[in-house]
This record gives sequence, structure tokens and C-alpha cells, in this order.
Amino acid sequence: MTSDTHAPCRKPGPADAPATPVRQRPGVPQPSGVPQSPGAPHGLLLLNAAGHGEAVELLLSCCHSTRWAERMAAHRPYPTTDALLAAAEEAGYDLAGHDLDEALAAECPAPPHPDAPPAARTALRAAHAAYESRFGHAFVISLEGVRPGERLDAVLAAIRSRLGNEPDEERAVAADELRRLARSRLAFALARGLTFPRADL
Repeated sequence: MTSDTHAPCRKPGPADAPATPVRQRPGVPQPSGVPQSPGAPHGLLLLNAAGHGEAVELLLSCCHSTRWAERMAAHRPYPTTDALLAAAEEAGYDLAGHDLDEALAAECPAPPHPDAPPAARTALRAAHAAYESRFGHAFVISLEGVRPGERLDAVLAAIRSRLGNEPDEERAVAADELRRLARSRLAFALARGLTFPRADL
């Protein structure tokens, strides 16, 4: 499970290089080819102006599907944030089975809030373990619109409900949640200047 501002937990292989997030740089040139809307957020300008590899690394922090990230990076520049987010959602629907497997394999549970009571922490760990045992990947859910104080209960309830799904049914649900997460993470990253602070439940 990850919240909308928590990047996927990468499990790099031997050939993986450390991710290098896009940094704010003064005087970033405005990308050519597509006119930018007046007042376009600085994060969008940075993403559009970044090198291909740098953009792919940023995008992988939103959804760890190489195909998704490469496609999103190749279609730059984006004229508006809305256009970028629409493209992210469309690309998410086009993921093949192995692309979805790659993205789900990079997800890991976010820790509960430090103030969560011990009993709730224990219940959450047990629920995540049961889910991963049944479906073979971490539980993913978008918590957009859920108040911070209600997130832990929302996650527990969702896990318990989805444990009753058949594997094919749950795969479709997880794919939909992953698309929502990617969109939310990308929007949040742009707003924060393309950095990813960790968010607890």
C-alpha cells in the first residue's frame, strides 16, 4: 500500500543505477514544440526540459513500469499539467501483463503513522502479509480524498474486502489503483518541484 505521495518501493537488480530525481534549476529553458500555458507550473517546465534518462527516472518514481515511463518521456513536451495527467492515465491502460507485473513488484507497504497504536500496527502487518500471500504482490490503493486520520482504517477495510476477490478480479482492481496512484504521484511531484517526500498512513 502506498499513499498518493509515496513513491513505489523499488527493488533494484544488480544493473540498476540509483535514481536521480529531477532537481529545480534556475533559468530552465522553456521547451519548444508545444506552447506552454500561461503560468505553467515550474515542475512541468522542469519535466519537459529534462534529459530523457532523467525524465524516465522521475516517471519511474510514479509508476515503476519501464514501458510506461519511456512512453511518457517520449511524448514530451506536455502543454499543461492536465494534458500530462491525461497521458499518464492513458498510458496506464495500455500496460501489458508483464508491464503490470513490473510495476506491482516495485510497490511495498508504507509504514503506518508513528502515532498509530501497537494493535493497529500489528493488524496492518498481518493484513498486508495475508494479501501478499494470496496475490503475490504488495497491496496497492490510492488514498486520494481520504483524511490522514482515517487512512489506516480505510486500508485495513480495503485489504479485508479485496482478499475475497478472485486473482483475475483483484489484478484488475490493483491495476486501476496503480493508475490512480501514478496520476496522483505525478501531480504531487510536479507541485513539489519533482521531489518525493515519504508519507505515512
